[in-house]
Amino acid sequence: MPSQSQDPPAAVLHARRIGSGDGHHFFGYYNKTPWDRSGRYLLAQQVPMMNADLTPDLGAEIGYFDLHERERFHVLARTTAWNWQMGSQLQWLDGMPGSKVIFNVRTTDESATYPCLGAVVCDVETGEQRHLPLPVYVVAPNSTYALTVDYRRLHVTHPTIGYGDLREAAPLALAPDDDGIRRMDTSTGASELVVSYRALREIAPRPSMDGAIHWVSHIEVNPSSTRVVFLHRWTERIEDETCFLHRLITMNPDGTDLRILEDSDHPLPQLAGRFDPSAVGTYDYEKSEYQISHRLWRDDDHVIVWSPHAGRIHYHLYRDADDGAVEVIGGGTLVENGHMSFSPVDPRWLLSDTYPDPATHERILFVFDVATGRRHDLGSYYADPRLRKENRCDLHPRWSRDGREVCIDSVHESERQMYIVDVSSLTGGQQSAAAASTHLT
Repeated sequence: MPSQSQDPPAAVLHARRIGSGDGHHFFGYYNKTPWDRSGRYLLAQQVPMMNADLTPDLGAEIGYFDLHERERFHVLARTTAWNWQMGSQLQWLDGMPGSKVIFNVRTTDESATYPCLGAVVCDVETGEQRHLPLPVYVVAPNSTYALTVDYRRLHVTHPTIGYGDLREAAPLALAPDDDGIRRMDTSTGASELVVSYRALREIAPRPSMDGAIHWVSHIEVNPSSTRVVFLHRWTERIEDETCFLHRLITMNPDGTDLRILEDSDHPLPQLAGRFDPSAVGTYDYEKSEYQISHRLWRDDDHVIVWSPHAGRIHYHLYRDADDGAVEVIGGGTLVENGHMSFSPVDPRWLLSDTYPDPATHERILFVFDVATGRRHDLGSYYADPRLRKENRCDLHPRWSRDGREVCIDSVHESERQMYIVDVSSLTGGQQSAAAASTHLT
């Protein structure tokens, strides 16, 4: 094992704000890149405010920055189906010809599988739009299918990543057999239920599942679009995230060959006592010793996850196989939960961040050299502690496609904006024609 160490503060790199016009901008989650294949366009949501309580009628503009045109923001569409953590699930459709994006929208179709929610495929070059009957959670890298869940269920169980509902709706069933993860053909809109909550509950059931509501989050498809990883979660007390229980599961895209890679079921003594919601800190959940979160495929056969395994919580690399090997990444150095991803051109480099320090409210952006065990801090960014869980702004660092730059969302300048950090002096990356273009000012 390489020795574990951390670079001194002198390693900090400059973060360049993208755009200089009015409005606030953010991309959303860490599991996909905002850059298009040419490296010229950077996807974003534009909103008029840094912070607001989300309501079903609050709108965001969908668009992109043209990095070759003085970073001008181009508006493509508008949506009211979004949240501060994941945006509208805006993403490039790399498997389709041309330059196309997909994002979630609200509709007027109350008879839809998920009433009044769908998705739009938009051609960036022509502006042409095509509607799909279900919202998306993630699109497979080959763009042939998308996976989705009920965003209302997410709003009830995990409000940071759900969408509020304008309609009066019946209470949610705990583990229904007619809902779960659905797969939708991105060309035709045809969909099917591939695994139900009832089926998940019945796979290696636990006593803690009795009387608990079940849901799925953090769905991700491997690079070849042949395997899916997700988190199966359940709880008897949705008000307290520290009472959430978790399993890390993989499966084929059609729901077959389900495999439990990790199970963090554990006693919950807090269920026996009086519950005080004000006593639960904003980041208590993310810092729990039993947390399973922030998973990503390194390649077709390995998933990196912040998770407990063999009695210790670390960044763990799981091999997707029955009794597959589990490897600690950065033990002794990477000791906090964060949003991690491997460089798309060199898995030697792991990008991640930290949650705010409780005293300074600073969060750290860093890359970790798997080969040497050295952590290189790239910068420190203040997060206003007055932002609540649903409205907070995590850095959610994302790689450029050539591995030379990193993009983050941040509020350290009292605005919600996107920033780019050039990491090529550390990681090298691949010099593409687009990346080599002179930046216009």
